[in-house]
Amino acid sequence: MITKEQVLNALTTVMDPDLHRDLVSLNMIKDVEIQGEKVSFSIELTTPSCPLKGKIEADARKAVLTMTEAKEVDINMTAKVKQPKTVDLSGNCFKHVIAVGSGKGGVGKSTASLNIALALVRDGAKVGLLDADIYGPNIPRMLGIDRLPPTLEGQKVKPADAFGLKVVSIGFLVQAGQPLIWRGPMLHSAIQQFITDFDWGDLDYLVVDLPPGTGDVQLSLAQSLPISGAVIVTTPQQVAVDDAYRAVNMFEKLETPLFGIVENMSYLEMPDGSHQYIFGENGGERLATMVSARFLGRIPLDPKIGIGGDIGSPVVLQEPLTPAGEALISIARNIAAEASKEAFRKNQAG
Repeated sequence: MITKEQVLNALTTVMDPDLHRDLVSLNMIKDVEIQGEKVSFSIELTTPSCPLKGKIEADARKAVLTMTEAKEVDINMTAKVKQPKTVDLSGNCFKHVIAVGSGKGGVGKSTASLNIALALVRDGAKVGLLDADIYGPNIPRMLGIDRLPPTLEGQKVKPADAFGLKVVSIGFLVQAGQPLIWRGPMLHSAIQQFITDFDWGDLDYLVVDLPPGTGDVQLSLAQSLPISGAVIVTTPQQVAVDDAYRAVNMFEKLETPLFGIVENMSYLEMPDGSHQYIFGENGGERLATMVSARFLGRIPLDPKIGIGGDIGSPVVLQEPLTPAGEALISIARNIAAEASKEAFRKNQAG
């Protein structure tokens, strides 16, 4: 007869590839049931966007089949996003705050932020997107929405909802084309209000689309929220990499962990399948190596990304099987893995 102890002993040989601990000691194994030669259990991952979900499931099934007398193994893959501590702000709970920045404008940071957030939603996470690019709020157009939902008297303001993603942007609060000529204190006040005056609820991830550069908004965010980690978006050419390096150093001075580097507009795929490197080659990967950070992935040039952004049809939802869609989904999962590792590191440190 197969026992629960035998099943757990088998699963102690299965490692989480990111956390480098076995599934049992990580308390990921739940609800073990045994019916004759059939074993059933759940594996509770640290994120629904785990990029190694398939490997963990396959390794666990193989271990139980090999090390017990089981003939059938039924595994239910679930997820519960872990966090170092509860971040509770005016009734809102953010398990992870992910800041997406860039050294310069025009590198596709907002496009990356939006599609990363939607890819996490697509995987089953509860996600919010804060458009903190006060001077250039493009997120509303990219989602095809232009206003917040109605708010009942005496209640907090609800974020907009698009494709299951909660969204707040200054673009909802000003007329189209109206310039915002604000100094630092006004920017700081706006960021704080976006966080505390809106009813975000409980989120697994709050993705923050920062303005380009190293200015007041970045400082205000670091003072207002415990940021889990930062993601830097760059294009391959050296001038963009130089500015991205400055952004990396800014987050280091703010004592914010760096989750990694994303390279956008990496190449244009030609009709014959070859790649044309319009803006140079491997700039993002060089930067990641230089600052000892993870290279999260490269996004190819694809007209569908720009067209989707103009008409409110994000590529990860409408074209997920294109090279660009697959790249963005992979990048989102790599970021989620980095967030889980950072939470584990902080919990281990006490």
